[in-house]
Amino acid sequence: MLMPRVSGCLARAFFVSFFFFSCSVASPSPDGDGFLQCLRPKNVPSELVYTQTSSSFTDVLASSIRNGKFFTNATARPLCIVTPRDASHVQAAVLCGRGQGVRLRVRSGGHDYEGLSYRSARPSSEAFAVVDLGANLRAVRVNRLQSTAWVDSGATIGELYYAIAKNDSRLAFPAGECPTIGVGGHLSGGGVGMMMRKHGLSSDKVLDATLVNADGELLDRAGMGEDLFWAIRGGGGGNFGIVLSWKVQLVQVPSTVVAFNIAKTVEQGAVDVLTRWQDVAPCLPSDITLRAIVRGRQAMFQALYLGGCGSLVAMMDDQFPELGMTSADCQPMSWAQSAATPFLSFGRNGTLEEALLNRTTGLSRSNKGKSDYVRRAIPKAAWEDIFPWFAKAGAGFILLEPHGGFMGGVPAAATPYPHRNGVLYVMQYIVTWPQEGGDGGTAATAWIQGLYELMGRHVSKNPRRAYVNFRDLDVGQNDEAGTFEGGEAWGERYFVGNYRRLAAVKAAVDPTNYFRNEQSIPPLH
Repeated sequence: MLMPRVSGCLARAFFVSFFFFSCSVASPSPDGDGFLQCLRPKNVPSELVYTQTSSSFTDVLASSIRNGKFFTNATARPLCIVTPRDASHVQAAVLCGRGQGVRLRVRSGGHDYEGLSYRSARPSSEAFAVVDLGANLRAVRVNRLQSTAWVDSGATIGELYYAIAKNDSRLAFPAGECPTIGVGGHLSGGGVGMMMRKHGLSSDKVLDATLVNADGELLDRAGMGEDLFWAIRGGGGGNFGIVLSWKVQLVQVPSTVVAFNIAKTVEQGAVDVLTRWQDVAPCLPSDITLRAIVRGRQAMFQALYLGGCGSLVAMMDDQFPELGMTSADCQPMSWAQSAATPFLSFGRNGTLEEALLNRTTGLSRSNKGKSDYVRRAIPKAAWEDIFPWFAKAGAGFILLEPHGGFMGGVPAAATPYPHRNGVLYVMQYIVTWPQEGGDGGTAATAWIQGLYELMGRHVSKNPRRAYVNFRDLDVGQNDEAGTFEGGEAWGERYFVGNYRRLAAVKAAVDPTNYFRNEQSIPPLH
């Protein structure tokens, strides 16, 4: 377990003197030979480094790729993959990378929507290696007495959920609904989920962290300072260093929670119910999150309630009678079961252990995602125009996750995630298509682009906001020089007024912009 017991000064005193003595700065090596030679002598065991000539390289690279379109012959691949077992291996990779002109991309769970944690969208721009935290840095240590946990970035949120549930069924952590998401990326971008209206984002519950910065120093919260600690809790992954582990505050939950799924077809009044949902869901008591999914000719309403069936039925009857919820819709379960269901189908997913600890990935399908924030309810007439889109060729779905509750009481500048007060819900657009055969995603891509364009008149404006954990290169990419101005197009959409502060932190902690990708925070110079 990576605990914050090493100060930056102590870490640097040993590692900087050792690595720069045995691995002196050299001119950048496009083939990465200098990087590999720097790692070898006593620094990183050879069995933890996979080069392109290694027999296991392809399997290790594919082990947590979640999007088939980023695993083709055209995909720019790393020079090598480093699978560290402890902090010293990560420090070695950073110092050797800087000395040899090899940049690092960092992968936790592989869910980056654009694959930037393991591939480059600009194949000819620079040599890079991948630091794969998910291979070995996956420990979770729960402290029941303090209701806290230290969790490595390479763990999945499912592994975190499982460890918490095994220690105390009345403890939980507010995070996402997909158990295979990596903790590192999820917390770095904020972390929306089914308990955010009660307890906030995942990043709102971070108490401490350990990070290797661009100088190879191992820092905890005290060592990194409050500006950097602010930035890593929602400013996006791969920007300011490599976060190795997080100390998080756990929350209390009832021994039994209640979930439900209620579908409404167009014929059953889906348009009317969804229109009404926009006014209801953000204003419900914070103990309930009621999200909506629109797919085909129906809207599915899914809820997690931190209470009992009787009070839930009474609440819905009073505040959302249009949904027609009854006690027959109640699905009582433990919080851990609700987290294991993706979503609410526990009986079809085997045991709790199988559902939460399964890291299996598949490359048979490709996907594309986009996002929006809605601050004013979309009128019924607009939804009547929107619903036919879900019958078109290549159609995907949209997922609407309400804010309000705890989220509305957090100032926009409290963390890098600015989408707080006044936000009704975040909207995620998703399309998938088979990697082999078909039209190669042409219809699906046209569908999501067309619907996104149509929705422009109904969502936030100036800027049109987006969520960094639903990464979308369509909203902009850094210029080749990595300037602050070159990142404004996408930076202000993800972070609004917090973009400038993030860039100022970047300039202070990584002024040469070593940790860089197509949508990384540039330094403010």
